[in-house]
Amino acid sequence: MRSLCTRCSAVLRHQRAFTTSAARPSAQKSVQQVLAQPTWSVASLLPKSDDAKSTTEAPITRSKLHHLLRLSALPLPETEAEEAAMLRTLHSQLHFVRDVQSVDTSGVEPLRSLRDETTEGIAEATIGLQQLSEALGKEVLFGHKKRPKRQRGNKVDTKGVEDWNPLETASRTAGKYFVVQSKKEES
Repeated sequence: MRSLCTRCSAVLRHQRAFTTSAARPSAQKSVQQVLAQPTWSVASLLPKSDDAKSTTEAPITRSKLHHLLRLSALPLPETEAEEAAMLRTLHSQLHFVRDVQSVDTSGVEPLRSLRDETTEGIAEATIGLQQLSEALGKEVLFGHKKRPKRQRGNKVDTKGVEDWNPLETASRTAGKYFVVQSKKEES
């Protein structure tokens, strides 16, 4: 099992993800400095040319490849060279997936959703009385139990917007109704 490098885990612990507020310039600068010098490459997750053949897993056979292509509704390879290229690509992709799966994630809490779940993020997304004060100020208490009732806003001016007559487009009308012609089947 591989673990995250210390620099990456330190950055993950101290950085705030998925924020909507303006980022602090000092935090941006440190992230830029960290990302300016990569600590590893994706190429390290791909198999070496001599290591491609020596996998501990059962190799993907020609029939298994054809079966996967049929399940995916993809066309079968037309030539042997095309089939060999597909097998090489599939082996490298599987090697990549196995390498990613081998990362030690013990102690890492699973992601429950794609939002900022840090205490700062939760506080930022929480709606409080300050945000609701305008809406609560428009309520009027009424009745014996003093129940709050929302006052209706001013009437919206729809002049010029809703002045059209929908019956103008109908081919047949009967008073203020559309007439839909249908045939009754005689049996």
